[in-house]
Amino acid sequence: MGEQDILWGISPIGWRNDDIPEIGAENTLQHLLSDIVVAGFEGTEVGGFFPEPKVLNKELKLRNLKIAGRWFSSFIIRDGIEEAKRAFHQHCQYLYEVHADVAVVSEQTYSIQGTDKNVFSEKPHFTDAEWTQLCEGLNELGKIAVQYGLKLVYHHHMGTGVQTLPEIDRLMENTDANYVHLLYDTGHIYVSDEDCQQLLNKHIDRIKHVHFKDVRKKIMEECKKEGKSFMNSFLSGIFTVPGDGCIDFTVLYQKLLDHQYKGWIIVEAEQDPSIAHPLEYALIARKYINEKLLNNS
Repeated sequence: MGEQDILWGISPIGWRNDDIPEIGAENTLQHLLSDIVVAGFEGTEVGGFFPEPKVLNKELKLRNLKIAGRWFSSFIIRDGIEEAKRAFHQHCQYLYEVHADVAVVSEQTYSIQGTDKNVFSEKPHFTDAEWTQLCEGLNELGKIAVQYGLKLVYHHHMGTGVQTLPEIDRLMENTDANYVHLLYDTGHIYVSDEDCQQLLNKHIDRIKHVHFKDVRKKIMEECKKEGKSFMNSFLSGIFTVPGDGCIDFTVLYQKLLDHQYKGWIIVEAEQDPSIAHPLEYALIARKYINEKLLNNS
């Protein structure tokens, strides 16, 4: 499937959403994993509903699937570095046991992504002292990740203190490149800055994990105009899979290839599974990848 150093996966978020557990609750782990096989992907990321490692590993082995990583909400600013380290050790132990490659970290202090606030105009900001604490803490977490054979990849995210390109620049400039890497999410940076090429060009050396998420521009503009929250925006359909929105992934993918990117590219699209049939959209993404990316690279 594609270039030898790239693994293609798809996120469980199209089937079930950790932030709104009631949507997609009927989709079991076995259903999700089997759909992933049908759609021709090699793995996934851990969802909040996934079981303990022994049970998960059996289900994965039966389907020849792999785990790429798992989200970790850090609260380095709110709770302090030592508390974050304790929680992160547990997180990494789980990832080690399921043979994952990356720990996806996002600082959630002051985050509005789970609130009713306008995600387009009310995002939080950190003070200089908070930035210093965050970067020091991420360096410490990155060292822990290495102990478990993992890479810490930082997830820039709408509604948080690290969302825009200047904020990502600051994070990259003030963390150790040996321990803190970047998760490049096309959807989040496009909705934030209406551009996803600049981030890729600027920080490609730090990118060790990729989320290919498409954006429906018309819905984005409507959500912005109405001042919707993050959750109401994705329930409105702001995000979709590659090939169904406005982002040209051919240029982005070629840039990754030219730079000899090694690692996972995860298709991810927060949608309501009762509206956007998960397998149908996984197949839309698969078709786009096969026809527009793999055949043209």
